[in-house]
Amino acid sequence: MQHRIVVLGAGYAGAIAAGRLARRLHPEDVAITLVNAEPDFVERVRMHQLAAGQELRPRPLAEMFAGTGVEPRLAKVTGVDADRGTVAVETADGAGELAYDTLVYALGSGWNDQGVPGTAEHAHDIAGRAGALRLRERLARLEAGRAVVVVGGGLTGVEAATEIAEARPDLDVSLAANGGLGDWLSPKGRGHLRKVFGRLGITVHEHATVTAVEADRVVTADGGSVPAAVTVWTTGFAVHPIARATALEVTDTGRIVVDGTMRSVSHPDVYAIGDAAMATGVAGRPLRMSCASGVPMAWQAADAIAARLTGGKLPNVPLRYFNQCVSLGRGEGLIQYVTGDDRAVRAALTGRLAAFYKELVCKGAAWGVANPTLGVPSRRRRVVRQPDRPDRPGRPDQVAEAVV
Repeated sequence: MQHRIVVLGAGYAGAIAAGRLARRLHPEDVAITLVNAEPDFVERVRMHQLAAGQELRPRPLAEMFAGTGVEPRLAKVTGVDADRGTVAVETADGAGELAYDTLVYALGSGWNDQGVPGTAEHAHDIAGRAGALRLRERLARLEAGRAVVVVGGGLTGVEAATEIAEARPDLDVSLAANGGLGDWLSPKGRGHLRKVFGRLGITVHEHATVTAVEADRVVTADGGSVPAAVTVWTTGFAVHPIARATALEVTDTGRIVVDGTMRSVSHPDVYAIGDAAMATGVAGRPLRMSCASGVPMAWQAADAIAARLTGGKLPNVPLRYFNQCVSLGRGEGLIQYVTGDDRAVRAALTGRLAAFYKELVCKGAAWGVANPTLGVPSRRRRVVRQPDRPDRPGRPDQVAEAVV
C-alpha cells in the first residue's frame, strides 16, 4: 500500500510542494494527488496585468505534471475531516471523498471585503482569475475620462493602480490608502513611488479610510467621497473558510497554526503552507500572505514530510525575507530591500532595471511551478511501513530505510 499524500490547492505553494515531494520520495512508495478547482495554474502575482488587458500564457496542470508522479485532480474541496483523514470534494461527476495519510493544505486565500458595506455589490477584486477577468471586461467597456478608484495602499493596490493607469491613460485613476503612500518603504522607495504616480497621473488620497462603496463613489471616514465608476478593492486577503470548520487548530482569522516544519500543531498528519498557514519567520514575526512566503514554506514542508517518512534529517532553514518586488506598470519597478523580518532598509532599486528584476522573479516563480521536478536534486528514498497506527486503523506509519 502506498503512502497517500494529498495536496489541496495548486497555487504557488501547493504546486511547488507537490513537485518537490515527487522529487524526494520513491514513486513506488507514495501516491501524490494534487487537488485544484481549476485545470490551469494561475499566476496570481500577475492578476493586475490580466485585469489591465494583457494576455497571460495558459499553464495546464495536466501538462505541467505529466510524467512527474503527481496526479492532478480537478475538484473543488468542500471539507476536511482531519480526525478521519479524509477530504470531501465536488467533481464533475458529483460528490466524493479522498483519504490521505499526509495532507498538505494549500488552499490559499481570496479577497477580503473587511465587512465594508457595498463592497460585495459594487467593488471588483483581483485576488483570483475570475475577479481579474470581470474587472478586465468592465474596464474595456469604460469610456474615456471615467473614474477608477483603487482602494488599498499595499503592494496589490499599488501594482493595480499603476498597471491600469499605464494601460488606460484616458481614465482618471486614483488610489485611496489608509496611511501614507508607500509608508512601509524606505525614503528612496517612497520618493520613487510618488514620482511614478505623478508621471502616470494617479491621484492619491492618503489617510482615507473607506467606510462604504456605492455604485458611483466610495465614502470615506471623514464624511467625504471619491467618485468611482469602477472601484477595485485591494485591502488584503482572507483565507479559505474550510480550515476554520475543521478540528485543526487555527487562529482567529482561520489560518492553520504550524510549527517550523509547517506541520499542524494539533494534527501531525497535516501540513499547511502559503496564505492558509500561520507560520513565523525571523524574530518570531508572522509571515505575510505572499508568494515570497509561500514558496519557501512549500520547500520546508516538502522536505520535512520526506524526512519524516524516510528517517532523514529535518530541515532547519529559517524563513526570511530579502526584498519586496513591486511592478509599477510594464516599464517601471521598485525593489525594496528588507531585513529578514521584512522591515525596509535604506537600499532600493528603481526604474527599468527594477522592472526587469521583478519580471525575472515572476518568471522564475512560474518556471518553478511549471518544472516541478527540475532544479531539485534527486534524492528519492524508500519508505518502510510499520504496524498500523492505533489512532487510525488501517493507516500505516512510515519510517526510513535506504537511499535509492
